[in-house]
Amino acid sequence: MITTSSFKTTKSEEIFAAAQKLMPGGVSSPVRAFKSVGGQPIVFDRVKGAYVWDVDGNQYIDYVGTWGPAICGHAHPEVLAALHDALEKGTSFGAPSALENVLASMVIEAVPSIEMVRFVNSGTEACMAVIRLMRAFTGRDKIIKFSGCYHGHADMLLVQAGSGVATLGLPDSPGVPKSATANTLTAPYNDLEAVKSLLAANPNEIAGVILEPVVGNSGFIPPDVGFLEGLRVLTHEYGALLVFDEVMTGFRIAYGGAQEKFGVTPDLTTLGKVIGGGLPVGAYGGRKDIMSLVAPAGPMYQAGTLSGNPLAMTAGIKTLELLQRPGTYEQLDRITKKLSEGLLQIAQEATGGYISAMFGLFFTGETVRNYEDAKKSDLAKFSRFHRGMLERGIYLAPSQFEAGFTSLAHTDEDIDRTLAAAREVLSN
Repeated sequence: MITTSSFKTTKSEEIFAAAQKLMPGGVSSPVRAFKSVGGQPIVFDRVKGAYVWDVDGNQYIDYVGTWGPAICGHAHPEVLAALHDALEKGTSFGAPSALENVLASMVIEAVPSIEMVRFVNSGTEACMAVIRLMRAFTGRDKIIKFSGCYHGHADMLLVQAGSGVATLGLPDSPGVPKSATANTLTAPYNDLEAVKSLLAANPNEIAGVILEPVVGNSGFIPPDVGFLEGLRVLTHEYGALLVFDEVMTGFRIAYGGAQEKFGVTPDLTTLGKVIGGGLPVGAYGGRKDIMSLVAPAGPMYQAGTLSGNPLAMTAGIKTLELLQRPGTYEQLDRITKKLSEGLLQIAQEATGGYISAMFGLFFTGETVRNYEDAKKSDLAKFSRFHRGMLERGIYLAPSQFEAGFTSLAHTDEDIDRTLAAAREVLSN
């Protein structure tokens, strides 16, 4: 275990300094840059199980899990073995493969709303396509999203978007024309009355409502009792579609995602992360009558050269096979409960919670029901906490506005070490 005296980052600093001359901000995705927590990012060298090692040789217990996909642990031996066999056949086909049928069947069997599915390459791509599909099916242009819910970096969705936008304190991004977001309406998460007002004020104009059923991009925020059910009723009443963005929650908070967990079935669903087993993948799916509009079955165009990539399909298939084994979700729930409840006992004036393998902690004494509540958190205190944990070998998301993730590879010893580190950091 790292101690503060043994924590060295010389090589990480050298590599990051060079990266800043080569890439904007030195990173390929903004939240990796540690801007909201201070200091410089550590540069990873390798990962295995519940652990990561940086280029200076420091080992960390990882609660980011490559931002969600590593639910079985990093570099799971069975996933690697399956990928090794797949590599012998080639890295990309650009043509149909039987692997797509296998993973599609597994997704359709697992996720209540999905009768047909289309594979893409990222969560952003899935959300872009599902918005187009909502509009094509309904013949309406406007959509409703929620403040602090992030659905990728497409122009029409960068409105009060949470995640990296919130982390960096950015307004809606420069370069996004007003015309691109003119049809995007926003409401506070967990506020049914606000949604009802928007629907009523825009009769026969709203194609649908899209949300993270459990928010992970403003930090971890679960739905109020009746919120998801209320959205289902309202969208039916106004002839709009309901879309669950389960890129983060799919196969993580339950095998069938949030819709299985809460018993609310949307019309369409987006997926990613877990179904790629660590490789780039996304998907969108839903009712057959809606999905039949997607080209070439229908007129709504969407395409991708690398969609259904055989390596991504292979990793996804093996990951879902692992998750189907008895006791999987019981173990994820047990280990995350121990971590979450332990952190809340240690942290003073903090709130948070967990569902299965997803958790969060806010440095505020108030209940967090939406993004506005999350913004009341003590960001300076979170920054000190993040740095203290990093120096003691615990890798957390470098943002107050990101959920944390556990995996099947985390052990009770890992949780005990994490809580011991938190106790030490928060006592200073």
